[in-house]
Amino acid sequence: MLKEFKTFILRGNIVDLAIAVIIGGAFGKIVTSLVNDIIMPIIGTIIGKSFASLTANINGVAVHYGLFIQTVVDFVTVAAVIFLIVKIINKTKKQKEEAPAAPPAPTMDQELLTEIRDLLKK
Repeated sequence: MLKEFKTFILRGNIVDLAIAVIIGGAFGKIVTSLVNDIIMPIIGTIIGKSFASLTANINGVAVHYGLFIQTVVDFVTVAAVIFLIVKIINKTKKQKEEAPAAPPAPTMDQELLTEIRDLLKK
């Protein structure tokens, strides 16, 4: 059972997925900081108050819709950046695929037939 688990864990896809999750978590922190520390203060300056302070009182219950808007902006920013990264990666892959491959070397039979043809032409 331990051997099967080791084989499962060491598969390329599992390791790639683990790396993607770790990098994604770190990337999420960077984008969250971008939104919270740069984008939202600029928007807050434009509207005249911080998004975190936007609340509505409904029957004595405070609804913090400003925090929700901030989370939505965070999500849209992450989605846009990931979209751009995937688009760039796909474009790079497409350019590599479009590069013409070198023709395969002729087989021994083809070389012999070419020599025979050339001798017959003479």
